[in-house]
Amino acid sequence: MKIPVSRRCLQVTPFLAMEVMEQARALEAAGREIIYLCLGEPDFPTPGPVLEAAIAAMRGGATSYTHSLGLLELREAISAHYRQRYRVDVDPGRILVSAGTSPLMLMLFSALLEAGDEVILPDPGYSCYPNFIRFAEGNPVWLRTRVEDGFQPRLEDVRGLLTPRTRGVLINSPSNPVGTVLSGVQLERLAALPVPVISDEIYHGLTYQGEERSILEFTEEAFVFGGFSKTYAMTGWRLGYLIAPPSFIRPLQSLHQNFMICANHFVQRAGIAALTECRQELEYMRKSYDARRRYLVQRLSDLGLPVAGQPVGAFYALADARHLDGDSKRLALDILEATGVALTPGIDFGAGAEGYLRFTYANSLPNLKKALDRLEIFLRQRVG
Repeated sequence: MKIPVSRRCLQVTPFLAMEVMEQARALEAAGREIIYLCLGEPDFPTPGPVLEAAIAAMRGGATSYTHSLGLLELREAISAHYRQRYRVDVDPGRILVSAGTSPLMLMLFSALLEAGDEVILPDPGYSCYPNFIRFAEGNPVWLRTRVEDGFQPRLEDVRGLLTPRTRGVLINSPSNPVGTVLSGVQLERLAALPVPVISDEIYHGLTYQGEERSILEFTEEAFVFGGFSKTYAMTGWRLGYLIAPPSFIRPLQSLHQNFMICANHFVQRAGIAALTECRQELEYMRKSYDARRRYLVQRLSDLGLPVAGQPVGAFYALADARHLDGDSKRLALDILEATGVALTPGIDFGAGAEGYLRFTYANSLPNLKKALDRLEIFLRQRVG
């Protein structure tokens, strides 16, 4: 008997960044030297105060369940961070802590959407967004953005996509895959829309020019994803949070109690240390990323791979390679096989990024230089 797989499961598309990484691992296992510029994972170790806090917490018995919303001390530290950084008062009771932002996205869209409801998404944008929406039986509605806008949404284009079924507009600033940042003026205009803004702020703390702003500065009726993975080099710790309007907290808490119970106790203790004790480590990492960013953008331009927009945040650059091959997945795999440099194909982020390649500079300057030297040889041979 053949057991059928659910339609919802079959709608979930592969995550190409992971697929490239897995092919790169196979080449590495066969003896190839691989340089990974495909995943958005910091190459820095988790800061010492975070490690020490986790070890102390485990030794102190912090291995039990916690409140399903998260430790009050952690939620208070997140609230204090928003007060200090954005001058916004966030009631700790509006914060839900979980094992990263991914389960929170799944729970939010489950709470927000009925079958057939719509969420407007930027194209290009993070490749997992539409899968969360589809799995909750919603419909992603693509907002094709423009390279001259750094692939960030225009208000008039968003308005043109609103329908009676629209339940939210998702934004990401600093953005993945482009690294551009929405201004306060842009956020204020988006906050005035008649539907809630869902703001993915996971890359806050990694801005190198200008300043990042939170949607919560302009409205309380928004949903904000934040976390520790990127800024604090804590990807494997799986710690994130969702700030939601008060009316959504109880329904989300019920989902969390059933599906996740709570975030890991000792990891939450480590999160408190990240927020309160790691300013020096964060500034070192931020300055290092900035130096890498400037090197990468200039070098790609010199190689005839112009970077879309002006990447001033996160740790990505989206390079235009359409003159080499309109099929970005094929090109990325060709580059991997020929050079040992792992890149993410633009198509992973939507049709609007087809023909582009995403480079991450969450890797050392020596590795970036080595990777681009290899790519230069590849391009010379490819173009002739």
